Amino acid sequence: MTNRKQRTRVAALPLASKSQYRKRRSGRHGLGVFAVRPIKCGTRVIEYTGELISHDEGERRYPTAPDYHEEAEHTYLLQLDDDRVIDANVGGNDARFINHSCAPNCEPMRAGDHMWIVSVRDIRVGEELAYDYAIELDEPHTPARKKRFPCYCEAPTCRGSILKPKYQPYHRLVRAAQGRWDQS
Repeated sequence: MTNRKQRTRVAALPLASKSQYRKRRSGRHGLGVFAVRPIKCGTRVIEYTGELISHDEGERRYPTAPDYHEEAEHTYLLQLDDDRVIDANVGGNDARFINHSCAPNCEPMRAGDHMWIVSVRDIRVGEELAYDYAIELDEPHTPARKKRFPCYCEAPTCRGSILKPKYQPYHRLVRAAQGRWDQS
């Protein structure tokens, strides 16, 4: 799909009102974003905002320790495309507090130089918004590396890590939602 078609399709989705969600403490990790009013499947909930930078600049700002034992506590980088990431530490909004889940109810969807968090199913009042971070490292996902990226989602299908198993497709709800929007 061309970037123009993707941008048009995502932009055509209904936009949530800011009154439908709130940032607050999360039992999963730090702060989270929660629905305070129902959010329908296929809704652009919030744009993930921040400074658009290269992957190299992101690595410069938030380097991985050579011993692989230290991770920055709060690195809010979201990949926009093969060359760029959005750094929500600079100019970010509440979208940066959306936590990971192995059973997501949202998915980041690109629209040009913007990234929207889109609901992939109906979200009930009180439910925490979450998407699968699906981090895939270049190196093998060894048990030691998986421990560096723990998951706290407590979903029945929890992988125990925010790392996406190599070559595994995205969650079925995410694939279904992408299929619906690709056909529109």
